[in-house]
Amino acid sequence: MPAPICRAGADLVGSRAGLFTVEPTYLNDCRRYRMSTIHEQFLASLDPATGEVVGEVPVTPAADIAGIVDEAREAAAQWRALTHQERAGRLTLAGEALVERSEELGTLLSREMGKPRDHGIGEVRSCGAGMRTKAERAAAALAPVAEVTNDVETTIYRDPLGVCALITPWNYPVLTTHWMIVPALMAGNAVVLKPSEETPLIGQAYAEVLMGVLPDGVLRVVHGGDEQGKALVAASVDLVAFTGSREAGMHIMAAAAHGLKRLVLELGGKDPLIVLDDADLEAAARMAVNNSLDNAGQTCVATERVIVAAAIADAFEARVVELASDVKAGPWDAAGVTYGPMIHARQRDHVIGHIREALEAGATALLGGPEQPERYIEPTVLTGVTGDMRIAQEETFGPVVCISRFESISDAVREANASPFGLGAMVFGADEARAHDVARQLDAGMIGVNRSLGGVGDTPWVGAKQSGFGYHGSPDGTRQFAQTRVVRRVAVAASAGA
Repeated sequence: MPAPICRAGADLVGSRAGLFTVEPTYLNDCRRYRMSTIHEQFLASLDPATGEVVGEVPVTPAADIAGIVDEAREAAAQWRALTHQERAGRLTLAGEALVERSEELGTLLSREMGKPRDHGIGEVRSCGAGMRTKAERAAAALAPVAEVTNDVETTIYRDPLGVCALITPWNYPVLTTHWMIVPALMAGNAVVLKPSEETPLIGQAYAEVLMGVLPDGVLRVVHGGDEQGKALVAASVDLVAFTGSREAGMHIMAAAAHGLKRLVLELGGKDPLIVLDDADLEAAARMAVNNSLDNAGQTCVATERVIVAAAIADAFEARVVELASDVKAGPWDAAGVTYGPMIHARQRDHVIGHIREALEAGATALLGGPEQPERYIEPTVLTGVTGDMRIAQEETFGPVVCISRFESISDAVREANASPFGLGAMVFGADEARAHDVARQLDAGMIGVNRSLGGVGDTPWVGAKQSGFGYHGSPDGTRQFAQTRVVRRVAVAASAGA
């Protein structure tokens, strides 16, 4: 395994380790604004709970990225020569290493991203523990399929595309990378990974675990911001997989069009939860609170709009406030913390702006409000939210339960669908047939009825409308990372008989 290229924050402060100098003004600005910041040749990553430097990685010169892609393509020959089962065996070893190192890597994840330590450890451990199953399912999805009809044998192969560029987000920095990298590697591709500039350390550490089982050069990591991301998309990659904002996805799509590059895009969400008048109020309220506040609301399938039947709205809102009042925000290493700080001040200001504008437009704060502690957004519950408010239209990505009321189911469906996004949705109602009927009217890729929207087994993680296209999981999702090739020939048995 190659030596790590990142250094801990303790090695930085007060010294000129390598090429990096922490200048007082720069460090103060970093701590104030939190965003992981490029300075000279290095990218510093900061603890969002304190602003302290966690560590840094060298920035990849944008001019070098095209060459890195070419080198990865050349290095992939050994990897693509292996069978799917052999690749699965290698990745299974990496999964075991992730489990063994889950406390170490999970702690790094939490320090860098801000989520509670047990959540960070759980993210790493679950990816490692599920590696064997994920790799074996990919092997099955990618295996050749042959059929003989009228003395003609047709075989469908799933061959490597070449080089896959993976641009991953900061909110689940191991999980989202894992979803992309396993099918990409199992298909025999080389991979160039660009972790989020907010979480470069855990991105590098995760990659190094996989590098330990891969031929040299098959997996490369580039670090930096927009300049490096644009250079990677512009390079001679064959596929770009990206998870992030709708706006960034649009730019990637436009840039990739010049080379007709394949795309797998998971973009933003504005997920609704419809609570029908016969719903289990306790279950629905718990779902609304948990799914709105989890990970400080910094989740692609967070519940961002709760649309509740007017007949039960008062009781529902009262229970939501009780449950949300018990939720605790705090540093990643504090006891009893449910979620951590906002990733940086820009995101915190964005959420506070949504809250303030909603209140000015007529919404009511039942809990919390625009006055928030530094670095955090405490649990906030708003009611009287209407569709013309910015908080009902744009992705908030913060720990806010936004509640509106409906009189008829047709109104609820119309409000739920009044968004350019369509990632996930949920419906709660005791009459399962009615709830299912409502679910079937929603413009979302994943819909939960009286439960979360997460699938069971190897089902697609998929969005509709402007929440992206392509998807993760399932045999078809895995096959996006491969070139389908059809070979037809005279059947061997028929040829021998002739």
